[in-house]
Amino acid sequence: MKRIVALKACITTLAIGLAAAACASHGPKDSVELGPRPYYLVADMDAGPLKQALQECASQRRPQQSSDFSIGHRGAPLQFPEHTEESYRAAARMGAGIVECDVTFTKDRELVCRHSQCDLHTTTNILETDLASQCSEPFTPFDGSNPASARCCTSDITLAEFKTLKGKMDGANPRATTVQDYLNGTASWRTDLYGQKGTLLSHRESITLLRELGVKMTPELKAPQVAMPYEGEYRQQDYARQLIEEYQQAGVSPRQVYPQSFNLEDVRYWINHHPRYGQQAVYLDGRDSQGLDPQTRAPGSPIWIRWQAMA
Repeated sequence: MKRIVALKACITTLAIGLAAAACASHGPKDSVELGPRPYYLVADMDAGPLKQALQECASQRRPQQSSDFSIGHRGAPLQFPEHTEESYRAAARMGAGIVECDVTFTKDRELVCRHSQCDLHTTTNILETDLASQCSEPFTPFDGSNPASARCCTSDITLAEFKTLKGKMDGANPRATTVQDYLNGTASWRTDLYGQKGTLLSHRESITLLRELGVKMTPELKAPQVAMPYEGEYRQQDYARQLIEEYQQAGVSPRQVYPQSFNLEDVRYWINHHPRYGQQAVYLDGRDSQGLDPQTRAPGSPIWIRWQAMA
């Protein structure tokens, strides 16, 4: 139930962001297509000043423009497989001025776009391929008591092998007795209409695509789900450095990139070693569930770190 409530909150936030894009007076002049869903979600909001303002904005019928206030989280994952070329293109078309690539690494230490290092069994077709034999944990069917399970990580395979996979809508059937049933687990609030053959991307490929689409980028360095240093050599700082270096090598302006991490040391590393990119780094603070005051000015807080970076 908590997950559903959180999901509804995220969807409402997305609707507000996209509707705000329609009223934006700045940003790229290329028109965008929001589609019917944002208006449907706004209509479903409780009555109040915010709903009224958004409905008035929608009724103005002015040309819709992209906005940095609208961020494509994993692309457009309610309709397209997350972190795929199709999902990123859809997000840009619907007005996202910034698009996110969650960044993790493969067995050969190449960076790729995945929400989690170990989600290939629910977000791709890996269990239907020969690469299933390389998964950290093989598919185990539902036995009447224990749910069906598997664990397939990007660190189980190389980049070349990763690129042979196809993205699907994130989900799994815990009562499945076969791989096919397990993969058929898309939640009812998503759709499989466009979700069968998503094109997976390396981090470098995402940079090329997002530049082509004319959007800004917010890569999130994901927490490794393997012991670090990986294979005794690849340290967390190597991981954080590699992410920034791929933007530098591609010639992407620091003003176009908002690197982010839940690991405070990653943010400090960017600020100290790559200050031009670090000044726009975002510390994702998970302490909100503990009642953190977002307006705190205490040293060590996310806001304090941001100010120090900008000083």
